[in-house]
Amino acid sequence: MGDMTNSDFYSKNQRNEANHAGEFGCTLQELRSLMELRGTEAVVKIKETYGETEGLCRHLKTSPTEGLAGTAADLEKRKLIFGKNFIPPKKPKTFLQLVWEALQDVTLIILEIAAIISLGLSFYQPPGEGNEGCGTATGGAEDEGEAEAGWIEGAAILLSVICVVLVTAFNDWSKEKQFRGLQSRIEQEQKFTVVRGGQVIQIPVAEIVVGDIAQVKYGDLLPADGIFIQGNDLKIDESSLTGESDQVRKSVDKDPMLLSGTHVMEGSGRMLVTAVGVNSQTGIIFTLLGAGGEEEEKKDKKAKQQDGAAAMEMQPLKSAEGGEGDDKDKKKSNMHKKEKSVLQGKLTKLAVQIGKAGLVMSAITVIILVLYFAIDTFVVKKKQWLPECTPVYVQYFVKFFIIGVTVLVVAVPEGLPLAVTISLAYSVKKMMKDNNLVRHLDACETMGNATAICSDKTGTLTTNRMTVVQAYVGDVHYKEIPDPDSVPAKTLELLVNAIAINSAYTTKILPPEKEGGLPRQVGNKTECGLLGFVLDLKQDYEPVRNLIPEEKLYKVYTFNSVRKSMSTVIKMPDGSFRMYSKGASEIVLKKCSRILNAAGEPRVFRPRDRDEMVKKVIEPMACDGLRTICVAFRDFSSSPEPDWDNENDILSDLTCICVVGIEDPVRPEVPEAIRKCQRAGITVRMVTGDNINTARAIAIKCGIIHPGEDFLCLEGKEFNRRIRNEKGEIEQERIDKIWPKLRVLARSSPTDKHTLVKGIIDSTQVEQRQVVAVTGDGTNDGPALKKADVGFAMGIAGTDVAKEASDIILTDDNFSSIVKAVMWGRNVYDSISKFLQFQLTVNIVAVIVAFTGACITQDSPLKAVQMLWVNLIMDTFASLALATEPPTEALLLRKPYGRNKPLISRTMMKNILGHAVYQLTLIFTLLFVGEKMFKIDSGRNAPLHSPPSEHYTIIFNTFVMMQLFNEINARKIHGERNVFDGIFRNPIFCTIVLGTFAIQIVIVQFGGKPFSCSPLQLDQWMWCVFIGLGELVWGQVIATIPTSRLKFLKEAGRLTEKEEVPEEELNEDVEEIDHAERELRRGQILWFRGLNRIQTQIEVVNTFKSGTSFQGALRRQSSVTSQTQDVTNISSPSHVSLSNALSSPTSTSAAAAGHPRREGIP
Repeated sequence: MGDMTNSDFYSKNQRNEANHAGEFGCTLQELRSLMELRGTEAVVKIKETYGETEGLCRHLKTSPTEGLAGTAADLEKRKLIFGKNFIPPKKPKTFLQLVWEALQDVTLIILEIAAIISLGLSFYQPPGEGNEGCGTATGGAEDEGEAEAGWIEGAAILLSVICVVLVTAFNDWSKEKQFRGLQSRIEQEQKFTVVRGGQVIQIPVAEIVVGDIAQVKYGDLLPADGIFIQGNDLKIDESSLTGESDQVRKSVDKDPMLLSGTHVMEGSGRMLVTAVGVNSQTGIIFTLLGAGGEEEEKKDKKAKQQDGAAAMEMQPLKSAEGGEGDDKDKKKSNMHKKEKSVLQGKLTKLAVQIGKAGLVMSAITVIILVLYFAIDTFVVKKKQWLPECTPVYVQYFVKFFIIGVTVLVVAVPEGLPLAVTISLAYSVKKMMKDNNLVRHLDACETMGNATAICSDKTGTLTTNRMTVVQAYVGDVHYKEIPDPDSVPAKTLELLVNAIAINSAYTTKILPPEKEGGLPRQVGNKTECGLLGFVLDLKQDYEPVRNLIPEEKLYKVYTFNSVRKSMSTVIKMPDGSFRMYSKGASEIVLKKCSRILNAAGEPRVFRPRDRDEMVKKVIEPMACDGLRTICVAFRDFSSSPEPDWDNENDILSDLTCICVVGIEDPVRPEVPEAIRKCQRAGITVRMVTGDNINTARAIAIKCGIIHPGEDFLCLEGKEFNRRIRNEKGEIEQERIDKIWPKLRVLARSSPTDKHTLVKGIIDSTQVEQRQVVAVTGDGTNDGPALKKADVGFAMGIAGTDVAKEASDIILTDDNFSSIVKAVMWGRNVYDSISKFLQFQLTVNIVAVIVAFTGACITQDSPLKAVQMLWVNLIMDTFASLALATEPPTEALLLRKPYGRNKPLISRTMMKNILGHAVYQLTLIFTLLFVGEKMFKIDSGRNAPLHSPPSEHYTIIFNTFVMMQLFNEINARKIHGERNVFDGIFRNPIFCTIVLGTFAIQIVIVQFGGKPFSCSPLQLDQWMWCVFIGLGELVWGQVIATIPTSRLKFLKEAGRLTEKEEVPEEELNEDVEEIDHAERELRRGQILWFRGLNRIQTQIEVVNTFKSGTSFQGALRRQSSVTSQTQDVTNISSPSHVSLSNALSSPTSTSAAAAGHPRREGIP
């Protein structure tokens, strides 16, 4: 936002206004100040200045019924004067900023310092050079040219540091770019209904201009500010702007102000757009935030911004347009974090464990080297420490220090965050093709652990093309559409009027797009079904609507989840009133006291008639899987006028016209998808607002329930009765008795859906915490979508509110796309495990080789630069290669891993240790007897600056070859024998393996001094490759050993339910937190003290975070406050209390955020 501050925005517009002030009767400034008023003030102001809203329409040159003419010139002029409906996003981080952030990595800083010291020392020629008194300082092998080459090592380390930094920065940069692309894609798809030239059309939100007449309806997210000019029963949730949770009722004469970023919760109507983009209320808040954001950043600079992703986190990706209620997320983003995903928790924990081990190893290495050197030189050889020898000794110490750092560099898997990022980003890209638009990165991985899916029925499991197939009219139950002549004329006329008038006028049936197709249904699908019924009766609804346009409707009770019916009142020519009603049959029939008979005359309809009708008509219809709708009417006299606000009286004493059965066929691909889910260990439950018989019939068709199984189908009422105690409170134990067997929940309200989801998630009855996915499309599904581990919103039928609350949007509204999401989620998990299996083998081997080599021969057989190359190929390339494996159907044949399954299973541990044994055996063989085998000079105990030996080059080359072939082994983690299976389906993998091999040849043959390599003969190369190939054979040997025998193998990276922390760790953590106070940035991330090395790991966490910062990270509202405050309480709830005990306000806020839901901190 910073790039366009308010002042220049105004100055620019002032000039425009001066030119155009004459053209419109009001200026941008006047409209802005008008929109700041609320309620009656606003009404008075409009009256005084413009004389009613019509006057304002005239000033803005628009018509309340016809809208704008929509000519290009006029629209352009409006955009010029009043601005576009677009909020410029915050400038992305530049590449250089990202490079600077990558440089903050502690290991890299240590390496840089080591390299600079090494460089400095190599240029410093001490006077005591060549003084024999300095012991082993100078070796005979060294000639003048070699001494000159001392700087190469330092330079090479610096070069490799630059490589690592550029790779990291480039990754961050492309990640951010991807999200912005995805972001703008979401925005382009957002359309809004406006009236232009008398036609109702849908245009992209960014195209809306001041003066447009927009149609607002239930579930919309308002894209601009405006004034309500006509409509009924409009209720708005303005909590995103005001923080008040009560819904605000809007009316033309009391409170006509509609603000962007607020949600329509009920009703419909039209508004005149008066402010767009940066001038709308949301836009103004953004502009302030933009200005505030820059000051924030200055403060952050002081707070040493360590990771790009967290910074992105603090200034979430702003959406490129106003409508998205980001401002509310802004307020909330400081308070709530989304609960840490399963994978994140496991990875962080694993990284910390590895980092600690690495730190200890490297410290021991340095200490041993220094002690050995000191004892050897000063005790055994009894040398004196001569002043002129100091630089020589210091050079030795620097060399030891570099070796120590090398061990640390190898020990810590920097590739982990990279692998996770690549794997997730790749999956998200591919999931787009499978109709899954992922909005929060970690949703993709959580989906792989899903154990339960609560799905809507309409539109998700069914096609959402409603057609009336049965009807009960004039005492006859027709099993197909009746012939119009057989229906009494009076009844027919009432029926057509009741359906045409008492439905949203935006609902229409249009001719098919292509010849022979089905007619297009626009608007509410149930209403489309009814309108289709009118057309099937050879009648037309358009003339009725033209006769009574929307403005003439006297009162409308819109459909909501409480009423479960919709009614419209019209004034008859003689001044009396008639009300048409339609809704769920069992609800409307209870309010009917008469029914039209075969002659079209009303007859008395008693409760026992009703019971009979339910048995004979409604239940048979429902058992065929039909949704039953009752259409009714009632006449009122003109005097006295009824009290329209007393709904209970108005909606009673109705006369039933007919009951229809609407069929919504099951999507053909759904039964197969549900079978796959059940095979994959995922329970599918159906939660619907429909009648229980309809729901049961559809559930059987889908295969959610099989006749003869032990399952429950409940109605919302019965469900509530069973889960509440005498006081009416919900009890978890009672839910636990129901949910395992519950398959269908019918006639459920949105709160029931939320209760069920929460009940399953909080349940401790099963040993694994359930991971629940929920689908939803309506505004009322918001709470359940937010509560669930993964919320799926419908891309076509979904309202904006539902999309806002979701993690993944199904662009084709199809249940089978959810199965694809499960497949991708499991694939991400497996990709990361594959990478870990490969990475840890490398780490263990490299650390042990460097450590023992250093301790026995005073010099690591693998040089710092070689280690960095190994690190680069192992980390960057392997993560690319292994993270892009495409998923296979086989992934759906196993049960979900669940939350407590360790990241590294026993089988993987067996593979890691098995391969490590093979590699270590060969490397040590080569190290100690290699020179005899190849008949070459030994490279051991070479003096400082001696030229690279063939001996050590062979060791390095063999090491890399073994890694390359082991990468192929790592493709399988469940102990499969065929590691080549499907290898050609992954071209990236093949390219990387071959590419690495080629570069390795270049390094060995031409790397020379910088890489400490000397060129090898062909036979030596053959041996290296042969030993590498041995990895594949050895892999088969390992696969033969049954894992069940190896009970002693530990698993790693497991999250337990409540982790116990031993006493001493508790104390150590208190210190860590204290020390970290300085670094605690907004209570977001707590860095562990000795483990600054782990920052990169924590970037894993941030990677996920930056993924979540779509839409300002659309923070889960307080229902899911952060359970685990990033790294603060990695291990246990006890940390929460700890950080609370600390007096510092920052940490208290961090901990407090973790409190509202403490149960089941993973």
